[in-house]
Amino acid sequence: MEGITTSLAKPTRLRRDGKPRPRSEAKRGRIVEVAIRHFAERGYSAARVEDIAAQLGIAKGSVFQHFKSKDGLFFEAYKKAVQSFPKYMQAPAAVLEQGFFELLRYWLARTENMVRDNWSAYRIYLVGNYGTDLALRREINRFLVAEDPYGWRDFVDFGRKRGELRSDLDVDMTGSILEWTMDRFQDALLTEELDPGLFRKSGPVPQEKEARIEQFVELIRRAIGSDKVQTVARKH
Repeated sequence: MEGITTSLAKPTRLRRDGKPRPRSEAKRGRIVEVAIRHFAERGYSAARVEDIAAQLGIAKGSVFQHFKSKDGLFFEAYKKAVQSFPKYMQAPAAVLEQGFFELLRYWLARTENMVRDNWSAYRIYLVGNYGTDLALRREINRFLVAEDPYGWRDFVDFGRKRGELRSDLDVDMTGSILEWTMDRFQDALLTEELDPGLFRKSGPVPQEKEARIEQFVELIRRAIGSDKVQTVARKH
């Protein structure tokens, strides 16, 4: 596999006025769309750039002109895929009014809907997290930290402004705890083979999933919830 550089994909060719050439940009977009479906269906290792090019009716070299390498093409597919997911703050107003932990519960309960409605994108997300080598995964992590496509910072800021999250924890630490645990828990809800230690039997039935979600939200509440939230929880 080719080494990872600072920028995996070549920049789109620009016009003299500095703007992307429309035809070139449109072609890049078509390549990425086909690549998302191809990587989603075959995974990273089994996917072949020549098959993607053949489906588009273009030469393999034309793909490399835009994306340098298979790594570069997958990276662009991954970015487009995760950017298609809703951000955490893009929830109904009625849910937002109930606060941080209700918003957390809302997104956990909708995990299966997210996959059903956007299967290819979710598969790309899984392949990027679990089916690529360390170098490509490092580039993905840099993108996630720099671009924050899920809106973690706004989500944490929302909870802190409402006084629902501990103020003694660093904001980035709070966000990291949430991101690591939420991602892993959602993956396990859908694909128990990724974490057989969480669901040891044949996988949870719907009622058990609901109970797991409640347990998870309570665990997070106790870990990062403010004293005010802890007091309210004990009263209930």
